[in-house]
Amino acid sequence: MRLYAQTRARRCRQVLADLTAAALLTAAVWFALTVHEAIMLLTEPGRKMEDAGGSLSSGLGDAGDAASHVPLVGGALKKPLRSAAEASDGLSDAGRSMQDLVARVADLTAFALIVIALVVVLSLWLPPRLRWIRRTARIRYLLDAPGGADLLALRALTGKVKDLATIPVPPGGLVDAWRRGDPETVENLSRIALHRSGLRA
Repeated sequence: MRLYAQTRARRCRQVLADLTAAALLTAAVWFALTVHEAIMLLTEPGRKMEDAGGSLSSGLGDAGDAASHVPLVGGALKKPLRSAAEASDGLSDAGRSMQDLVARVADLTAFALIVIALVVVLSLWLPPRLRWIRRTARIRYLLDAPGGADLLALRALTGKVKDLATIPVPPGGLVDAWRRGDPETVENLSRIALHRSGLRA
């Protein structure tokens, strides 16, 4: 199995296509990570909410402990302060939940962007490469088979006329020489068919 053509022009195009696909995928990953970081900036309000809730809860808890030492009304003062401290814990939990939600959205967005880019680039780049690999494998198999050179020569005869202008025309024409099985004509024509696919004899 051959991955790259033997002729310089087609091989350069294939390498250029591979580098372009790799560059596009790299750019897509970079863009997805940039978007991820931008979305993660939205966790800052949640972080501040968590910190504020924690500070408020700690302060109210300390105030409740201090109020409990007040004679006669200490127990009555401690209870609402403790309730307020528990409510502040809810604020802190809400801040943490907000951060978790934003982080999940950032991860899913980055993942989706990478998958979409991967599908688009691979759908444009991979099928032509696989078709070329399969075609060249069939041509190589055909060339090694009995009568394969004759079939390749026929393929060259049915292709572009400008390619045929590069070989000498025998007496009676190329088609007549091919029908007679002229070895030189068959070899020249099969070489053209191979060259069209990026292969050498």
